[in-house]
Order: sequence, then structure tokens, then C-alpha cells
Amino acid sequence: MAATKTQDLDATTRQVRMLHEAGAGLVRVAVDSAKDVECLAEIRGRVPEANLVVDLQENYRLVASVAPHVNKVRYNPGHLYHHEKEKSVESKVAFIAEAAVQHDCALRVGVNCGSVDPEMAAAYERADPPELSGVTAMVESALQHCAILDEMGFTRYVVSLKDSDPRKVIEGNKRFAERRPDVPLHLGVTEAGMLPDGVIKTRVAFEQLISQGIGDTIRVSLTLPFDEKWREVEAGRELLADIEAGRFRSVPDLGHGLNIISCPSCSRVENEAFVDLAFSVKEMAAYAKEYDITIAVMGCRVNGPGETDDADLGLWCGPRYVNLKRGEESVGAFTYDEVLGRLKSELDTLIATRS
Repeated sequence: MAATKTQDLDATTRQVRMLHEAGAGLVRVAVDSAKDVECLAEIRGRVPEANLVVDLQENYRLVASVAPHVNKVRYNPGHLYHHEKEKSVESKVAFIAEAAVQHDCALRVGVNCGSVDPEMAAAYERADPPELSGVTAMVESALQHCAILDEMGFTRYVVSLKDSDPRKVIEGNKRFAERRPDVPLHLGVTEAGMLPDGVIKTRVAFEQLISQGIGDTIRVSLTLPFDEKWREVEAGRELLADIEAGRFRSVPDLGHGLNIISCPSCSRVENEAFVDLAFSVKEMAAYAKEYDITIAVMGCRVNGPGETDDADLGLWCGPRYVNLKRGEESVGAFTYDEVLGRLKSELDTLIATRS
């Protein structure tokens, strides 16, 4: 996934070319506005050899402008829910599918545990044990959208079911594959974090799923400096090579100890200081490694608020301020220079309650 601002044409062209040359079969570019669409068309012309995919956020109507310039479009059913609530989900999906047909695009139905639409989440709120909370809602959301596309006669789609916890990724994809073995699956652990933890979490999921014949495409999501995004492709290829050769590594117990979740640096990041902050959080919190505490560091306002809800402590970053949360409760907004100290104070308090 390109990490640069789409409207920074030279930087984004460089990212797309770098990822393609590293071996990425698809390169994702973020588009959130009409100006982004104009830049996407320019990037398409500059790097015609790359297969491009765009992720639709809340504004699903951009698909009509985006589709002529890409090979695939990804939409999130949870984000689709929040836009134009007076319209049915079927009509919104139909709009997306019609644009895809018109411009010869494939679709990815991308469901994330942390952003399932509220009605679906409420319907299956107590369907899972605590360690797998949200998995049933995620799977049912994916199945619902498959049924909608099937009813329309649209067949060029894949599904992804992602979470930052590999246990949920494994369980969700296994359940879905049992019920819809005909639908291709795109695998990934979202917000896997930094090296080496991010690759370890991803390896856990990939080894257990791919070895059972589950999964058709993959993505490794890592928090990296922009110029090192090619490492995601390298890590993915190494994981696949190991699995193909039968080189399975011991699976670590991910149920205990400090767990730091951080999203991949992408073009939705509004301040590049997010990347440095994520590394600083990891370094600062090292003293808490023996405690069962989850800290989430998210880089944008699109996924940040919801994706930090399940963490003990969460940070989601805006252009000038970082929003600090304690579970679902807001602690406040702090500058990038201030937030690390306040986070440590919250972490110390949390440790004291568990000692």
C-alpha cells in the first residue's frame, strides 16, 4: 500500500513503482476526494505496468470516478453503512458493482473486526467467547455482501476478513471458507505493527490458514518508514516461500504479555510523525512487556477511533494532535511532543491496578 499522499504525485509515483518492482501484484492507493482521483489518473499513466487498487472509504460514490483508472476496488461494508443511511445497503453495493462492470474492475469486500457495521455488531454481540469477540459479526457481514453480489450476478470479487489479532483472522477465515469455499480469500493481519512483531503475527495466521488450503492472495501490513514499504512485499514473499517449503516455525503464545498494535503507514496518515511515535511507544513501553496490556497506535481519523476501542490504551493521530483513549473512553488530545509522557502515566496507572 502506498504510504504517501496521493496528491504528492512524484512521491506516490515513486512508491507505486517501488512496490511494483519489489514484486507486489497489486499496489493500493488511497482516494478520498475528486482531487485525489485526478492524481490517480496521472499516476496510472506514469506507472501503467502496475496493477492498482483503490480503497473506498465512506464516500462510496467515488467509485464511478475511480474505476476507469484501477484494476480493483475495495470497499468496507462497515464504512458503507455510515454513508447515506437513508439508502439500502443493496443499492449502494449495486452502484459499486455497476461501475466495476462498466470499467472491467474486480472488487474486494474487505471486512474488519473493528469496523463491522453497528447493526451487524449488535446482532452478534455475544456470539463469541471474549478472545474471539466480533468474529461472528465479521463473517456474517462478509456472507451478507457475497449474497448481495451473487444476486446481482457479479462474480469478480474476493473477500478479506482481517483483524489485528491473528487468532481472530484464523477463526474468521476458517469459518468463511467452510461456508463459501467458492469465494477467493485475501489474507492479512491488519495493523500488525512493527518489525519483528508484525511479521510474527502475520506468520502465525498465514501458516495455519495457507497450510490448510485457505487463502488466494496475501498482504503483509507493517508500520514502516515510507521509503521502506517494500519490506512488506519482501516479508510476504519470504513467508510464502517458507510455507511452500514446509519451513514452519514455532507459534508463539500471543495471549500473554504486552501487545502493541499499529497500523501500516499509508496515505491517510495526516502527520508523518505517526511513524516515529509508533516506534517511540514501543521503546517506551518495553518495561511493561510482562503485563497483559494492549496499546493501539493508529495513524488516521478514518480507522483510529473505532480500531482503538478494544485496546487498553489507544492513540489515534490527527494533523497536530494525538487523541489518547483508555478503552472506549477519551482521555484527551495532546501534541505529538506531549502524548508519550501522558501515555506512560496512563500505562503506569494501569499496571498498578493489575499488580
